[in-house]
Amino acid sequence: MKRKTRTRFFLVSASVLAAVFLLGVLGLPPLGHYRGPYGDVVNALTVPERHVTDAVTLVNFDVRGFDTLGEEYILFTSVMAVALLLRRQRDEPRRRHRDHAPGRKGVEASDAVRVVSLVLSGILVTFGIYVVTHGQLTPGGGFQGGVILATAPLLMYVAGEFENFRRAVPRQLVHIAEALGACGYGLIGLATMAAGGAFLQNTLPFGTTGSIVSGGTIPLIDLSVGLEVSGGLAVLLIVYMEETLEHKEE
Repeated sequence: MKRKTRTRFFLVSASVLAAVFLLGVLGLPPLGHYRGPYGDVVNALTVPERHVTDAVTLVNFDVRGFDTLGEEYILFTSVMAVALLLRRQRDEPRRRHRDHAPGRKGVEASDAVRVVSLVLSGILVTFGIYVVTHGQLTPGGGFQGGVILATAPLLMYVAGEFENFRRAVPRQLVHIAEALGACGYGLIGLATMAAGGAFLQNTLPFGTTGSIVSGGTIPLIDLSVGLEVSGGLAVLLIVYMEETLEHKEE
């Protein structure tokens, strides 16, 4: 496709998108005039019927749990696609990067950077687990907590070398976590069907409001999403680092 054709295609697509966006904005109700009824239904379900205190998590993992299942598998597919693109082919030539400086040596991390990184990695792991397990009680959940957990091992690389990162994030364990997270969500839906409900229908006891196990199936789904997100992002980090640092290791 020629540059002029691409430019025309972009201008037409951008104009259509801008028109749709403008129509959507003009159709919004005035500030403070909520039309409902979706928000009213969610507010009636959150505490009285599901015994959770975070309405966003209720929507994600209960009210529209099937849609969130699709979002999780979008992430799973994206991770597979990136790993496929980054892997080295058998006939791919091994060439130095054009910016490679002969004789250049990597700079070791200072003691201050190592200490701060190691301390922060422990804090991030603790905070990430808290965010995942308390998604039905406070703002957060599996998606946010999974990202936090995936960034914690990265500090091991900042504190030392790539081998430290490899030891902190075993490849086999990461793949198992991602697989459990991807399969766990769907298995929960099949289990609810086996219990006599619809797919992903919240059929477990809802527990006591404010408890970490309240919400029925919501904490289980939250945990599976946390495993999938943290495992998937960790896979991306491993694949990317192995690709970019291969010449340095050689």
